[in-house]
Amino acid sequence: MDNFDDPCDGEANGDENERIDNLPSTSTSSSYKLFGRQNTVHQIMGGGKAADVILWRRRYVSCGIIVGATVAWFVFERSGLPTLSICCDVLLILIVLRFLRANYAVYRNKQLQSLPELVLSEEMVNTAAGSFRVKVNYMLLMAHDITLGKDFKLFFKVVIAFWLLSVIGSLLSFCTLLYLGTILFTTVPALYNRFEERVDRYAGIIHQKFSRNYKIVDENVIGRLPPNLPREKES
Repeated sequence: MDNFDDPCDGEANGDENERIDNLPSTSTSSSYKLFGRQNTVHQIMGGGKAADVILWRRRYVSCGIIVGATVAWFVFERSGLPTLSICCDVLLILIVLRFLRANYAVYRNKQLQSLPELVLSEEMVNTAAGSFRVKVNYMLLMAHDITLGKDFKLFFKVVIAFWLLSVIGSLLSFCTLLYLGTILFTTVPALYNRFEERVDRYAGIIHQKFSRNYKIVDENVIGRLPPNLPREKES
């Protein structure tokens, strides 16, 4: 009687075995991190006040940025006035108001609040220049390899990127593109930080399927192309 096997238990064990068999693909997709990152989203954003604003940890500042960007886009895009004229008019009004306020305070013998001094340290300039130099050298190296035909994959990626930018530029103005970039930059990281596990799981599944299809294309199409252009024989 003790050794009697219930058919329901057999079916349950079969279902459990199927789940175990499907476990590696799920585990690999769940362990996948978008863009192969190792740090948290807050650390990638810098970990300072700017990261707090982008991730909506300072809601009032984040809302203010979105409202300000929306108003600026409406003024620049819908008013029909030149962007340079609007910027100069706004700066002119601010400077005049600041000048009148300072003179009014002197007339009423009031002390104005001291403004913070904006000074660039030598360390900040050297750090920014070093980072900019590395990026420029990397871009020049990419351009050199593309020009000499050394990397067909890189050439294909650059062509696709420029083509997409050309299509987007023909559909949207620069002001609208800048506004959309600001909105996306202040909303997408916050949404990803909130739904990080779900996004990484689905991104891992998509990455596995894309890698499998890309491997097939690479073996059958790209792998058969010559890596370098034929050189001319020396006379």
